[in-house]
Amino acid sequence: MTSNKRVSMIVAAGMAFAPLLGSTAAIAQSKETITFAGATFAEAGRGEKLKAWVEKFNKSQDKIEVQPLAIPFSTLANTVFTQMGGGGGPDLVRFDQIDFYAAVPANRLLPLDDAIKDTDYNFTAPDKYLKVGGKRYGVAFEISNYVLIYNKSLVPGGKPPATFEEFLASAKAATVDGKFGFAFRATMAERAGFWQDVCNFVFGFGGRWSDDAGNPTVNSDKVVEGIAAYKKVYDLGAIPKGADAATYRRMFWEGKLAMEVDNGGVAAIFNQQAPDLPLAAAPSPFPTRAQGLILAPLTINANTKHKDAAIAFMKWVLRPENQRELQDIIGASSVATIVERSADDIAKKPWLKVFDDQTPNAVPQLVIGLETKTPDIQQIVLEQVLKVLQGGMDPKKAMDDAQRMVTARVVKK
Repeated sequence: MTSNKRVSMIVAAGMAFAPLLGSTAAIAQSKETITFAGATFAEAGRGEKLKAWVEKFNKSQDKIEVQPLAIPFSTLANTVFTQMGGGGGPDLVRFDQIDFYAAVPANRLLPLDDAIKDTDYNFTAPDKYLKVGGKRYGVAFEISNYVLIYNKSLVPGGKPPATFEEFLASAKAATVDGKFGFAFRATMAERAGFWQDVCNFVFGFGGRWSDDAGNPTVNSDKVVEGIAAYKKVYDLGAIPKGADAATYRRMFWEGKLAMEVDNGGVAAIFNQQAPDLPLAAAPSPFPTRAQGLILAPLTINANTKHKDAAIAFMKWVLRPENQRELQDIIGASSVATIVERSADDIAKKPWLKVFDDQTPNAVPQLVIGLETKTPDIQQIVLEQVLKVLQGGMDPKKAMDDAQRMVTARVVKK
């Protein structure tokens, strides 16, 4: 074949494919692209499955395409709020509940009452927390309860501790040969997770951040008991001090950590990362069964230029078949609507039932009655908790100081 003939054939082939390429480009250009930011897309294990789940929506559409944006949990809120403040940001956001309550009064979220009707869906009970001032600003993407997760091969006798004293003894006993008995967060670099862990101790010891009238109670006897218990564990010599959540969770599935109090999403990740790990769950070993509740809403950015496309995706998410698949992906968490687990799922993963049974005892990790002020109260409380952990301040004095600051600076009474 001569050189000229080869060039002619290539040109001819290119001309033959030109209409097809042009058609493909036209289809791509005709699609309305919207973005969906979520920390869950950055998680090991289920992040890729969630992206594939979103891709099912994209394949079902010829006019809309959703692009998942994976942003780490520790930076998502600051990143998205900064973008929203500048008039931009992703079209869809999977917020943490506390950031959701900060976004609503700042007019960052689109009201959804005209698009999402209560009567059209069989919503789970925590759906009520997604209405502020009687208006809906999101639907639940993930609802996670907290229980004690443990490695049966590392705890004494393979059994979970039933009391706080048994828990301390078990954590200490399991801390041998480079392994640790327990782990939690204790730095402002992981402020949101730090707050979640502190809430579990405070709620478990019977404390609440406010009374029924919405008055702050951050120095109540039960709150102080919870903070004192946090300090006791911090000083036990059984936690990997300085390890962030990503590190100690990896230690768990690598068989180097015996116990942690964590949510169902984390348990699902452990099961996916290490299917042979002797993972089990039990009620947290505190005086009461109350533990925190993570409610991660799916919301629409008020700045979006693609309102109809974002709502179309939200309605696709709420379809029964897509809710079931989402629950299968997120594991031991619930979704927006009631989805019954199969007997086969429960038989294969008995720990799922422990998380499900925790729902009646779940308490939102918010200052009830002062939800929109929770970030400010959280900052004050955690700074005081750090003084207890690292400075040795008496828990009662630390919380008395916190109560005074919350009253003067936040509630302004």
